[in-house]
Amino acid sequence: MESSLFIPFVVMGAPVLIVLIVLRYRYRQTQSRYQTLLALADKGVELPPELFTEPHVVYSERRRALVLISGGLGLMATLLALPGHFDDGHSIGSLWGLGLLPLMTGLGYLASWWLNRRGGGHD
Repeated sequence: MESSLFIPFVVMGAPVLIVLIVLRYRYRQTQSRYQTLLALADKGVELPPELFTEPHVVYSERRRALVLISGGLGLMATLLALPGHFDDGHSIGSLWGLGLLPLMTGLGYLASWWLNRRGGGHD
């Protein structure tokens, strides 16, 4: 593999790898929880109904918005700072627009959070 293609693959592959690791962790955590519940049920222990519900995750549009905005800006800055050129002469920095997707998504979440807050909603 050419070195000029290696860096973009690493840059674009790292977030995908992180998401896959998080999804695998959550899957294994859920499987472990259900195996524990089955083991307790096999022993005849009375299980309260609260154990069958998934843990409640606090939903925060503001936090999600800030993470996406920061990620979009970081991706744009990274692509602009990377050295190297493609075979056709274009630089890797010309891919900076890829950061616009998470940036704009984050701005949408921020607008939603702000509008919900004004309307009396929660974080």
